[in-house]
Amino acid sequence: EVQLQASGGGLVQAGGSLRLSCTASGFTLDVYTIAWFRQAPGEEREGVSCISGRDGSSYYADSVKGRHTISGDTGKNTVYLQMNSLKPEDTAVYYCATAPGYYSGEYCLMGQLYTFWGQGTEVTVSS
Repeated sequence: EVQLQASGGGLVQAGGSLRLSCTASGFTLDVYTIAWFRQAPGEEREGVSCISGRDGSSYYADSVKGRHTISGDTGKNTVYLQMNSLKPEDTAVYYCATAPGYYSGEYCLMGQLYTFWGQGTEVTVSS
């Protein structure tokens, strides 16, 4: 079965950290671009970060740059999003998704590129 499994969300106080995981089954991530998106209640979906399965190059939205780090573990077929210095405005449901091929720069945060989405994991940051 082809699946993307996102996990690691939870409730954390402002200034805290969480690590989200996105594990693929049924396919390997190294031929895709993988991204994290988030959607807060009443808000549009926002691209957070993306990583190329080919060379590990990454890109971040300005809202998380310097606080979050995306990384991949090919052996575990998993992409992580380490989120530090969390703020209440980071509260959202976070989704991982894959796009066939390799994309870089801000273009890789375009949701239209992504053809396969995992279920979301909820992150709540209290003030």
